[in-house]
Amino acid sequence: MSRTLIKNVNIDEAMEICKRTVEMGMQPMVVIHTCVIEAYLKFGKTKCALEAYWGMLAAGVAPNSYTYTVLVKGLTADPNFFGEAKKCLLEMMEKGLRPNAATYTAVIESFAKQGDNASEEECKELVDVMISKGFVPNAKAMMEVLMGRPKPVIREIMNIVLSKLKG
Repeated sequence: MSRTLIKNVNIDEAMEICKRTVEMGMQPMVVIHTCVIEAYLKFGKTKCALEAYWGMLAAGVAPNSYTYTVLVKGLTADPNFFGEAKKCLLEMMEKGLRPNAATYTAVIESFAKQGDNASEEECKELVDVMISKGFVPNAKAMMEVLMGRPKPVIREIMNIVLSKLKG
């Protein structure tokens, strides 16, 4: 894995990211894997980041909230991976980890930006699943996250979420 990382990213920058994360006092194996994922995402290597995540799981290393946050937000930045972001968000919640507003809003936004009925319905189903797992999206926190986005995008996202919160 490290040879691939060296070929695809600036290793000095990747190591600096890892060093800063280790200094936070997190568990070393989680830190190392999360650093690799974060470095791949920083350099636009979304598929490599996802593969690094799968490698982390295969190595028996349990992701923490920060790992999921980095991964989910990174996956939503690439329109080819928003389905994977949804899976990771749900996996995070299944493990009892609570996503912050920026994390779940990124997933909801990625669906809303698709602009088609199928994506909207899938997004509504996601919100239903979140609620069924005992996690109710916070509309006020979402509005803070969405500040500065185009108004039609904000309206679409909030319509989806509020339709499920009212129902």
